[in-house]
Amino acid sequence: MSSYHVNESVKTCVRVFSEEGRSAYLRMDMNENPEGLPKEFVDSVLREITPEYLATYPEPGHFCRKYAARLGIKENQVCATSGSDTAIRYLMEAFVGKGNKVVTVTPTFEMYRVYCNMYGYEHVGVPYGSDFQIATEDILAAIDQRTDLVALLNPNNPIGRAFTEAEVRAVAEKAAKCGAVLVIDEAYHYFYPNTFIRLIDEFDNVAILRTFSKLFSLAGCRLGAVIASAQLIEYINHVRSSAEVNTVALLFGERLMDHPEIIDELIATEKEGRRYLISELERYGYTYYNQDGNFLFIEPKNDAAEVAKRLKEEHKVLIKTYGNPLLSRFIRISTGSKTAMSRFMEAFLIADQA
Repeated sequence: MSSYHVNESVKTCVRVFSEEGRSAYLRMDMNENPEGLPKEFVDSVLREITPEYLATYPEPGHFCRKYAARLGIKENQVCATSGSDTAIRYLMEAFVGKGNKVVTVTPTFEMYRVYCNMYGYEHVGVPYGSDFQIATEDILAAIDQRTDLVALLNPNNPIGRAFTEAEVRAVAEKAAKCGAVLVIDEAYHYFYPNTFIRLIDEFDNVAILRTFSKLFSLAGCRLGAVIASAQLIEYINHVRSSAEVNTVALLFGERLMDHPEIIDELIATEKEGRRYLISELERYGYTYYNQDGNFLFIEPKNDAAEVAKRLKEEHKVLIKTYGNPLLSRFIRISTGSKTAMSRFMEAFLIADQA
């Protein structure tokens, strides 16, 4: 067997990748839009993609200018990335020193822990309580002089409670005092419309993350963004790939900025579906947690893992379950249109029969 060097952090990193072969299912397991963008809009964008367009290296400036204008910020305060996964990676590469600490809540989006393992950073997870609440004092206590980065998902995934203005400001101030960057991950913005973008002009250590995979329904294209001070964005540009975000993703992002009415329609569709689902869950006496993202936790009357298995095998519906003791009795489903929620509810009532 050949002898070659493998970074020890990479060697011991534990990865769990998403299941493939999902196209034949109603996909409610990964917080995607179950139905995607309007077909006529997709078709109109695809008509712009010529052989010459695909043969040209990406030019993200066009997208960044339109996106910055939509957000009311300067162009040099935004950086396009290949999804928010890559944005997290860049932030850690740029701002976390070897062996230093990254503070998050737990449970949260797994890639924060994965990147810590991959790069040899110390991950400090501040746990939620059994009531799905978390004490801001515990987050503040975890931040010290060895902390280089703090990440708050707002709202959090998988437990979706949003943070208040006072909580976020307290964390931003403590992070600044300790010389740490605060990442506010707003992947589920638009489902929960409050944003902390305004803080990038008040705190030079705050970065906002956005993704086009959730409401904007472009998970297959991989498009995200970091929003921060011009200085933070400059440092991120030092570590990012030269031609990272693909041209198809950038074009779809641009056209969505050109058609804000589609964004309004997507928001209205999800809200209608969520209202319908909640009314049905209450009608049948289910305990649920109405999170601030595009997902709900539901406590089945039978074993959650067994219900998930029946949904998949008998009804072609994918949902999310957890081994974490705090979450193991629940299933999590993505919310979408009333049509998608009706299809789920019909299958769920059968799959959860005793």
